[in-house]
Amino acid sequence: MNITIDTKDGVPIYRQIANQIRYMVASGILQSGEEISPVRTLALALNVTPNTVVKAYDELNAAGVIFKRRGAGTYISEEQSPIADRERRRIIQLRIDALLAEAHQLDFTADDLLGLIRQRQRLLHQSAQSDKKGTENPDD
Repeated sequence: MNITIDTKDGVPIYRQIANQIRYMVASGILQSGEEISPVRTLALALNVTPNTVVKAYDELNAAGVIFKRRGAGTYISEEQSPIADRERRRIIQLRIDALLAEAHQLDFTADDLLGLIRQRQRLLHQSAQSDKKGTENPDD
């Protein structure tokens, strides 16, 4: 589990941990049923107190993102949590907000942005198709 802490962020450390785990669940990096790092192990890796990790895990547990098995560890919830869908949407909304703010400063309209997004999507799709063809016929 690759979590990074930014002490200059202004966001409490426990919240940074919880947010990053939410992101990993929403993006599929962490799968349902997967065990996550024990409190002490993560605290040592991040150089924070175990209480900080406990607070993050408690928040995630209350939200249904993780569950604890007494004496057996902490796991990503088996059930598809509505949190994952909400978190995926929240992540994209934050990125859209940042894009819109920057576009406004650079005098781009919403139509300009939509055109650029569609163009980039086509290029990414073409690149993915090209990559797929390259792996299907390695002798070509």
